Amino acid sequence: MTFKQLRLEGVTRRFGGHDALVDLDLTIERGEFIALLGPSGCGKSTALNCLAGLLPLTAGRIWQDDTRLDTLLPEKRGFGMVFQNYALFPHLTVAKNVAFGLQMRRLPSAEIRRRTDEAIALVHLEEQARKLPGQLSGGQQQRVAIARAVVLEPSLVLMDEPLSNLDAKLRLEMRTEIRRLHQALGLTTVYVTHDQEEALSMADRLVVLRNGRVQQVGTPEQLHTQPANRHVADFMGFRNLLPMTVTARTGDEVRVEGGGLALTGTAVGAVRDGDAVVAGVRPESLRLAEDGFPATVEVVEYQGREVAVEVVTDAGQRLHLRTADRPAPGDQVRLGVDPAALLVFPQGDA
Repeated sequence: MTFKQLRLEGVTRRFGGHDALVDLDLTIERGEFIALLGPSGCGKSTALNCLAGLLPLTAGRIWQDDTRLDTLLPEKRGFGMVFQNYALFPHLTVAKNVAFGLQMRRLPSAEIRRRTDEAIALVHLEEQARKLPGQLSGGQQQRVAIARAVVLEPSLVLMDEPLSNLDAKLRLEMRTEIRRLHQALGLTTVYVTHDQEEALSMADRLVVLRNGRVQQVGTPEQLHTQPANRHVADFMGFRNLLPMTVTARTGDEVRVEGGGLALTGTAVGAVRDGDAVVAGVRPESLRLAEDGFPATVEVVEYQGREVAVEVVTDAGQRLHLRTADRPAPGDQVRLGVDPAALLVFPQGDA
């Protein structure tokens, strides 16, 4: 079943007195790759399970074009699901695992064989088709789970942290593979992850959640460069978050002071002269600069073309930067930051 839009309107889920998900409004276009992103307990898996029909809604509605979905049983929604733990049948071969859903739909045997063979070929497991899941690596088992989901030709594929059990190398490979399949098959995908790098590299749009509430929806570039608040900034790699006070504001340019530093940044939201704020800057945006503020190098971590460096300012403020230079522990350096790269958020933003 194809569709033009999937709409979540005020989707809410409570467990007892706890709000796990509150007023989620989201429109997903056909062919989009959407990542639900946030720390553990933020509501992203709850949102996915509400969409799948595994959890009933406390409030709100889910629509697929003009069809209301939240009143339908999970098996009537026509979605494919890829779980974190693969959820394969251990006693069935790869081919029989992939074919299982088609058999439940009582399709003709010839069509089952054709679609099963095609799905197995898509995930490059032709030579493993007769093996049991226990004879496969973790990455291969995940490929089987993906093939089992896409063989049903679902209108939507839901993926719940599918790469979290894989090692770093396999995670990278499977990221590329999932994105390739999404594009090749024209899938619509909703993908849950706590890994911001994973989400940035795969998704067309990201939905950042915190305490069950949406913090920001946007493209990877928007969230990377223009986080809506300090919580999104923290999650999107602004490792340096400094409590400071606004001493002057002209337009979007803000002068802030605190922790022995006086810096110029760019306001995000309503910050006024005298306000307590949080100034955020990415490690890669801090630079060695002769006219900058002084600091002492404490830790240097080799990371290939760059090194990750932790420094301490004269007032005891710890900062993190990435640089192609090779400072050594104990070195005295000076650091600077461009005003456009230092984002200044209200202290108490949600």
